[in-house]
Amino acid sequence: MVSIDPILLTLLMFGAMLTLMFFGVPLAWTLMGVGVGFGYWIWGPDSLGIMLPSVFGLMNEFILVALPLFILMGMILERSGIADDLFQMIYKIMGGVRGGLGMGTVVICALIAAMVGITGAATVSLGLIALPAMLKRGYSKQLSAGAIMAGGALGFLIPPSLVMILYAFLTRESVGKLFAAGVMPGLMLAGIYMLYIGIRCYRNPALGPPIEASERIGFWQKVVALKAMILPGALIAVVLGTMAVGVASPTEASALGACGAMLCALAHGKLNVTMLNSALFSTARIMGMLMWIMIGAVIFSKIYIALGAGQAIVGQIMAAELSPYLVLSVILLSYLVLGMFLDDSAILFITVPLYVPIIKALGFDPIWFATLFVLAMQSAYLTPPFGYNLFYMRSVAPPEVTTGDLYRSVVPFLAMQILGIVLLVMFPQIALWLPGLIFD
Repeated sequence: MVSIDPILLTLLMFGAMLTLMFFGVPLAWTLMGVGVGFGYWIWGPDSLGIMLPSVFGLMNEFILVALPLFILMGMILERSGIADDLFQMIYKIMGGVRGGLGMGTVVICALIAAMVGITGAATVSLGLIALPAMLKRGYSKQLSAGAIMAGGALGFLIPPSLVMILYAFLTRESVGKLFAAGVMPGLMLAGIYMLYIGIRCYRNPALGPPIEASERIGFWQKVVALKAMILPGALIAVVLGTMAVGVASPTEASALGACGAMLCALAHGKLNVTMLNSALFSTARIMGMLMWIMIGAVIFSKIYIALGAGQAIVGQIMAAELSPYLVLSVILLSYLVLGMFLDDSAILFITVPLYVPIIKALGFDPIWFATLFVLAMQSAYLTPPFGYNLFYMRSVAPPEVTTGDLYRSVVPFLAMQILGIVLLVMFPQIALWLPGLIFD
């Protein structure tokens, strides 16, 4: 067995991982290769005795059954036509208000997040539906695109969130508590976005003019338009409500959600063999990618922990007697920097083995920190040059919306997300109130 300083080992393992990723090696093979390589270097063939049981243990994790079912639910809903109906509802109800379509788009994004759990679904759907409609009615390109991309990222926070399921798997935290912790911060951010859009458009109506008087409808017609909420509302109530009251576990709720998504598609006349094959194929492709990443992450983290490097890092930080909030600030800043270059799953699997033991040693609530992490991942999806929502929007935006427009459009929304992080640090009960109410 090779003897090596844990601090040096941390630098070597994470340095090797970042180097391989820089040269384009896929995340799964990077994590697996570094874990196997360093394990073999330190312990030789005996290291397989740590890796193999860990991989087989991963395959027996029942909570992971929820992943493909929630993904399937999202894939079906994305193809069901619900987003079209919701935008038509918002157009009729809020179109007569300055900035109403922009504020309504944020509402739709929050609703889609509560049904789908995949951030790209809302961004792509509303990029195809809402963006052309807003541009046609004179809305600012940057305000429109920014509202859709920032609203689309709410899928990280508002349950069911796939990132939270993966986080729960890695840290052994309660999925139900994580889901509950994301609700209030998600609604808070949506409210901040809507307030910003409303104020901007009130002060400068040219940014988001109301629709023509001839297109507006009366009160009772608006009430009738609310029927578009029946199916989404029922699905959200079934998936989240059954978990909140303890009737169903997250895994069982995911099965109910997948069945509910099929019923929604059937009600819209979109359920057919072609659509279902497409949704199942997309689900299998995404799930296959995630499983290989998880296998690599388990190997990497088990080797790292078994070598004692994590405990050594925690010991060094505690011995330095640094302010807990200074350490937390550095961690959150590192998330914002990493978000410029990596996606959420990469950041999750790279940092959780290193950061979570530090957070627990400093006495912070792990559920609260998980919410901060997910909120930081929202920012990562908007942060140039490699924010994924920027790429999603670029793929569906009309030609008159340039890449420069998209980059400029996210700046104020990134500022609001950072404000959300600051508020959550200052007032942890924003995240912890609902889990305490439901589970304690």
